[in-house]
Amino acid sequence: MKNEKAIVVFSGGQDSTTCLFWALKQFKEVETVTFDYNQRHDDEIECAKAISEELGVKHHVLDMSLLNQLAPSALTRDDIEVKAGENGDLPSTFVPGRNLIFLSFAGILASQVNAKHIITGVCETDFSGYPDCRDAFVKSLNVSLNLSMDQQFVIHTPLMWLNKAETWKLADDLGALEFVRTKTLTCYNGIIGDGCGECPACELRLKGYEEFLQMREERA
Repeated sequence: MKNEKAIVVFSGGQDSTTCLFWALKQFKEVETVTFDYNQRHDDEIECAKAISEELGVKHHVLDMSLLNQLAPSALTRDDIEVKAGENGDLPSTFVPGRNLIFLSFAGILASQVNAKHIITGVCETDFSGYPDCRDAFVKSLNVSLNLSMDQQFVIHTPLMWLNKAETWKLADDLGALEFVRTKTLTCYNGIIGDGCGECPACELRLKGYEEFLQMREERA
């Protein structure tokens, strides 16, 4: 893989930025792609641009505004409250079809820039119940993508079986811990770094970080 090219599906958040650092270690050339679907705040796109520029990576922004029209969610509507899932329901932040569309268009872009590898930060361990973050979905789409374009793409999911504490450890192992902690945007309220500390995304991120610090201290 050291001599091959990769596309990272990139939001500028903790997970996708960790994946970007992982990809930079694995591949000769890396580009990022961010999708503009009129999400809750434009800061996500600006953060992704800034990180890509700082790391010297070519960055693409693709217009996916149709997704906003089709998929009401707390991430696409200001009048829908951000709420965690209860009693088996999906969180209000779930955007139906998002990863299906993002990975499909990432594959089209990959074919245009001669990249064989596609990296995404989806995770089945801490996936908030999103069905399109599951390993079975990614493997199925990988097969469909290859058949649809008669190419041999490989979709990589470095975080698939990691919890948030282990994701922080991976960032640390990659020498990117402070970069990821201070420069990424995970917060649903659009606050870079440690975020608002109150939304579900911030709570998950902080819990994982505290568990990582405890784990590191125990190993010291």
